[in-house]
Amino acid sequence: MVGVTIAHYRILEKLGSGGMGVVYKAEDTRLGRLVALKFLPEGSPDERARERFKREARAASALNHPNICTIHEIGEQDGRIFIVMELLEGQTLKGLLAAGPIESAKLLDLALQMTDALDAAHQKGILHRDLKPANVFVTGTASGYPGRVKILDFGLAKQLPSRGGPAPPGEAPTISVEGENLTVAGTAVGTPAYMSPEQARGQELDARSDLFSLGAVLYEMATGQKAFAGSTDPLIFDAILNRDVAPALRLNRDLPPPLPEIVERLLEKDRELRYQSSAGLRADLKRLKRDAESALPAAPAAARGKNWRSALPAGIALAAMLSWAWAAMNGC
Repeated sequence: MVGVTIAHYRILEKLGSGGMGVVYKAEDTRLGRLVALKFLPEGSPDERARERFKREARAASALNHPNICTIHEIGEQDGRIFIVMELLEGQTLKGLLAAGPIESAKLLDLALQMTDALDAAHQKGILHRDLKPANVFVTGTASGYPGRVKILDFGLAKQLPSRGGPAPPGEAPTISVEGENLTVAGTAVGTPAYMSPEQARGQELDARSDLFSLGAVLYEMATGQKAFAGSTDPLIFDAILNRDVAPALRLNRDLPPPLPEIVERLLEKDRELRYQSSAGLRADLKRLKRDAESALPAAPAAARGKNWRSALPAGIALAAMLSWAWAAMNGC
């Protein structure tokens, strides 16, 4: 494919591939910009995969938000469907977590960005239904770190009939199982380790389900451990439905005291006791961020930046930045 022109996109290099697609770096010859082209695997006859591909494009393109990966268009040539999206540089949150828990100040920054992205989707009546570290991308900046959150992969997204209301029954269910990333036919929607209890039961979903998934992501960021783990999917489902997570503060004594309570509220198994919207969550996160920053000793900006970078785990600076295409592949 390298060197081939698809529509008005000249393919420059292959960035990554996986079970759900192949991503190439390409040049938009009309606008003179670099983009990413995502194709279904060649010869894929699965109509469900094609529909999911189209759903990803439709859902993400309906959302214009700085924390959601921008979809430019969807096209087809010679029987191959493709999505044109913004080209990102950085790495997934899953990649960042390989170095262990994320420092609290950075965690709050990323958490607020993820909350803003989910709020934008929910305000449009769109549930993501597969929020997990592999689907959260952190772009690079001039200094390498920190960067901007980009939520990826709306392939399991669902349009609600009305804002904040439950999704109607009747859609063919899916479940993600490839270790944690491949979506196949099953009994529920989502990735097992990050599913809400109502997802695990195959029940109707609303925005609170995405907030539970966000809680599982934040727990992992805070502790370096998955909230719900198990050697098999049934064991994971049992943990989600019946077992409380280990207290985050026990696993990471450096967490600011309000943060574990916020995460625990997100992980309430009864959705009536959970945060009811991203707006309430955002307010608590902003309050915590403000209080944490006001408690810091005054220091010159240059010194604060230097101290921030010196505290980073090895391998998270510019040299560790990966092509976002791996996120598109691994997060599908």
